[in-house]
Amino acid sequence: MKYKSSFLNEAEARGFFYQSTNLEAMDEFLVAKGKFGYLGIDVTAKSLHVGHLIPIFLLRLFQKHGHRPIVLAGGGTTKIGDPSFKNTTRPILTDAEIAENMKGVKSCLLPFLRFGDGDSDAVMVNNADWLDELAYIPFLRDIGKYFSVNRMIGFESVKAKLDANDSLSFLEFNYMALQAYDFYKLYLDKGCCIQFGGQDQWGNIVFGVELIRKKLGKEVFGFTNPLLTTSGGQKMGKTAKGAVWLSKDFLSAYDFWQYWRNVDDADVIKLMYLFTDIEIGEIKKMESIRGQELNEIKKILADEVTAVAHGRDSLDEIHRAASGVFGNSEGDLSELTSIPKYFLKNENCESVSVTDILVESNMCVSRSDAKRLLRSNAVCIDGEVVAEDYKISANLKSGEMLKLSCGKKKHLLILRGESK
Repeated sequence: MKYKSSFLNEAEARGFFYQSTNLEAMDEFLVAKGKFGYLGIDVTAKSLHVGHLIPIFLLRLFQKHGHRPIVLAGGGTTKIGDPSFKNTTRPILTDAEIAENMKGVKSCLLPFLRFGDGDSDAVMVNNADWLDELAYIPFLRDIGKYFSVNRMIGFESVKAKLDANDSLSFLEFNYMALQAYDFYKLYLDKGCCIQFGGQDQWGNIVFGVELIRKKLGKEVFGFTNPLLTTSGGQKMGKTAKGAVWLSKDFLSAYDFWQYWRNVDDADVIKLMYLFTDIEIGEIKKMESIRGQELNEIKKILADEVTAVAHGRDSLDEIHRAASGVFGNSEGDLSELTSIPKYFLKNENCESVSVTDILVESNMCVSRSDAKRLLRSNAVCIDGEVVAEDYKISANLKSGEMLKLSCGKKKHLLILRGESK
């Protein structure tokens, strides 16, 4: 065992550790159970996505080892926008939009963390509760004096933006101070001594650590995780249809499962360590597996991640759906909620082009994308290649079903009637 803390030992073994402040002191601090550590999530959308999974699973691990995760929903900082490694300024959201997004974010977190008042239960807070009440002059006098602008522009997240001549507004530049104040506030209110975040949050986290040291004379800690990338260094979590959302309202459980089922061979073992509860020793036995046998490991990965995000009860239907779209299942696939569906409305049933269906169902991001696939003979209906001018006619009866496929991995059921 490298560390005294069981949490740090498992976090490093599974690949969650990227960088930290005073690791030795944090290790000593975490020997006792019941410590608070927090992760900030700005609520810019109604759902979290796969890019959030590393810090979420890190909090899950933190809870597993007897500590208390705090999820700080950025109801206040969402109004500002984090400039870290972004080349565009976030749109300004209304209070009503932020409130709706916060509900969606909380629902995404519920499958991963146990919330409550117990010794290792997670809690969720909203930084708007204190940031919205800040008086600007007292904030500058009491907090702003601890920040060096010279140091702020030296952090990589800001420096990269300035070097590229991208606009960095004064509104955004306040973000570092506000995030540092969040850490300070959580330390005062809950004794929270650890802030978690992605590696691109290092500068923001360090400012919080230093604010508490300078203002209160106390040591707290920062812990960053690597960003979710492929073995080739590209960010994961995007498909041709957009982000891989955690909410089933934005992405079906079947499509979520398929995303993990189709990851690159080079990434599957790393993802097993990060996103499953399978014991480390068992995953080590899988490291030597190569070739076709990796497909079985990918199925295990897809099952385990989906079981956490959507419940293990969802797997039976997903397996039936996966079997059905590949032609070796019996039964009414239209009853399976996990398979994406497109319903032909009665008034449109005379003739609907396959191009329109591809775009409206989000199988393709644009008409040009749909036409490109059709021209390359990559689109089939019930196993038969269809051309660009193909249309679904009135011959589709109520209760009848067609299976549309884009390549081997994306499938859609076409039915007549209204969405259920």
